Amino acid sequence: MKTHCLEVSGDFACFTRPEMKVERVSYDVITPSAARAIFDAILWKPAIRWWVTRIEVLNPIRWINLRRNEVGSVISERNVRTAMKRGRGNLALYMEDHRQQRAGLFLRDVRYRVHAHFELLDKTENPAKYSEMFERRARKGQCFNQPYLGCREFSCDFRLADEQTPPPIAESRELGWMLYDLDYRNAASPEPRFFQAQMENGVIDVPAWDNEEVRG
Repeated sequence: MKTHCLEVSGDFACFTRPEMKVERVSYDVITPSAARAIFDAILWKPAIRWWVTRIEVLNPIRWINLRRNEVGSVISERNVRTAMKRGRGNLALYMEDHRQQRAGLFLRDVRYRVHAHFELLDKTENPAKYSEMFERRARKGQCFNQPYLGCREFSCDFRLADEQTPPPIAESRELGWMLYDLDYRNAASPEPRFFQAQMENGVIDVPAWDNEEVRG
C-alpha cells in the first residue's frame, strides 16, 4: 500500500494527556490519532481507514503556559430532544454563567512530517483512485473540515511533502505511554489504546494497530 506524507505546522498545539482531569497538558509531540484526523480532514471516505506509520519532528519542542476561558457545561440532550418534539424551546447557553478559567501547558511553533497509508475496507474498490484523490486534494489545500492540532482552536497548515526537507531534529527521548487511537469495535463505548513511544533523532515509528506493543 502506498505511503503518503504530509508536512503540518501551526503556532500552537495541544495533544492532551488523558490522565490530566482539569488542566490541559499536551504530550511532547503529535499523537497518531491527531495525525490520523488530519488525513481524515483532507480525505475521508467510508471505504478507507487511515493508519499513521511514522512521525518526524521538524521543529524543536517548545512549550508555553496559557490561561484560557472555557465553557464548563453543554446543553443537555434531553432539552434538545424536547425542543425538537415541541418545535420550540430555549436552548441558549449563557457563557457568563458557565465560564471557567483554566491553565494549559501547550506546544508552540510546531512542525511535523507525518507518514500514513490507508486500508481499503471495501476490497472491491481501486486503491489508486483514492491515492490520486488524496494527493490532488492535498496539493490544492482542499479539506472537508479545517485540520487542527489537538484542539479545534489550534488550526494547522498542511502541504503534501514531496521532498523530505528539512531533516528531523537531532534529539532522542523516551515519550512514555502515548495515546494511539480509540478502539471503536464497541461503538457505544470506544476504548483508548496506548503504545510506548520513543523518539530517535526526531523520528517516532508507530507500530501497527494489531502489534503487541499497542495495549488497551
